[in-house]
Amino acid sequence: MTITQSAGAQLCSYCQCKSCYYTFKSRTHVCHCRYQSTQLGSFQTVELIETFVNYQESIKRCICIICDPQRSSGGGLAVKAIKLKDSFISAYKGDGILTTEKVKAGNITWKEIFEEIPVNLQNSALAAAMLAEIEPPSVIKQIDVDKLNLSVLPTLERNLEFVTDCLDDAVMEQQKVSYYHRNVARQQQQQAQWLQKRRQENAQRRANGEEALPEEDLQQFKPIPEPNQLDNFLITNQINTYCEQLSSYSMQSLQKLQLMEALQQSHL
Repeated sequence: MTITQSAGAQLCSYCQCKSCYYTFKSRTHVCHCRYQSTQLGSFQTVELIETFVNYQESIKRCICIICDPQRSSGGGLAVKAIKLKDSFISAYKGDGILTTEKVKAGNITWKEIFEEIPVNLQNSALAAAMLAEIEPPSVIKQIDVDKLNLSVLPTLERNLEFVTDCLDDAVMEQQKVSYYHRNVARQQQQQAQWLQKRRQENAQRRANGEEALPEEDLQQFKPIPEPNQLDNFLITNQINTYCEQLSSYSMQSLQKLQLMEALQQSHL
């Protein structure tokens, strides 16, 4: 996918709004774009998925441009385009609940939610000519000096904090699943005890020549709702995003340290 700088709104890497929308047409299709700014890659939310599903009903080609202003301030444009996978949409449509049965039937994992689309950012010829005309003389800027800083990046610390928060959320989701299974086991035990008692009562009624009572009471034992697996999948996706960013930041720090070590050894 190719996006020009003049297409729709300016990309939200320089926009502080939460999200904006743009629909563009070509000769072959209509595509709806949602531009959403994020902080260190925290975009996996239920609201984003619901927006995707709602637009998917009328516009088949629906994508979201994720822009990170904080990462872009470091000198690189942090932009990615994502869309929902068809297998996930098929399982999520309807009641909007991702149960274990749907996950097994669709063979869905936490990696089967979003699909990243390659993005090619371009300026128009006139914009490129104007930028070349007004480009200032090459001088060392503060942002270039900051790249040589050997201290731990603040974003690295923030990512660690976000990972810790996500792990706490993951533990809470696991507790919900454990609580659900305990309730199901307790209900099954109560149902078995009630059924045994009812059968004994029916045996006594038959012996007395009376009509047997029904052995299935749907009003007494209602199905316990299963926790939505979507939250667990989104948290796992978010943890994976933070871990990838941690790996990238750590690699940059190690490269700086190795470079400085080589420079120091060369002066000895």
